[in-house]
Amino acid sequence: MPSAEDDKLRILIVDDHALFRRGIEMVLSKEPDVEVAGEAADGHEAVEKAQELIPDVVLMDVRMPGQTGIEATREIHALMPTTKILMLTVSDEEADLYEAIKAGASGYLLKEIPTDEVPEAIRSVVAGQSRISPAMASKLLNEFSTMSKRGEQLSGVPRLTERELEVLRLMARGLNNRDIARDLFIAENTVKNHVRNILEKLHLHSRMEAVIYAVQENLLELERRPAPE
Repeated sequence: MPSAEDDKLRILIVDDHALFRRGIEMVLSKEPDVEVAGEAADGHEAVEKAQELIPDVVLMDVRMPGQTGIEATREIHALMPTTKILMLTVSDEEADLYEAIKAGASGYLLKEIPTDEVPEAIRSVVAGQSRISPAMASKLLNEFSTMSKRGEQLSGVPRLTERELEVLRLMARGLNNRDIARDLFIAENTVKNHVRNILEKLHLHSRMEAVIYAVQENLLELERRPAPE
């Protein structure tokens, strides 16, 4: 008969600051369904520990000496695609966000978030959701606005329905399926179907990739265009 320990989510903490690792470990130690399986101080060690420990989630810093968190994310995602990687960093650079998501990260959180939000973020990425700090979601939308003002629109983008564009816009704000369903007054399962359709049309693998793609391709601008008369 499996023990309660078997049901816990195993976490690998990757950060080059030992004090920060201790702090996150203390936060997670209070959660009955989470355990810290191990720690790493740089990207190379993270890849080694991930293969050794087989964690459910890797909490990954972005900027570390030697191999960066983004490089490590790319390697771990290729070797262990079922392991979720959640970036936890001070970097609020859009370029780091884009590269992390392309490397396979399921979320991007800034270290300025309250520490008690970390356990919930872990649970949400395990459940298939993606997490992004509101500040980073705002940066995405600001980038979209800048692109719109420049009149940038790349050709050949797939056509999304009006409802899919609504869902995509709310995804870009960092909302999960439940919150999107509430905002649009539709069932959560309907939101899941829309997200699946969006990913299929854009040939992407995660909702975070869809948000990045939407900003880069200026897809959200389609939602704001007036209907032809």
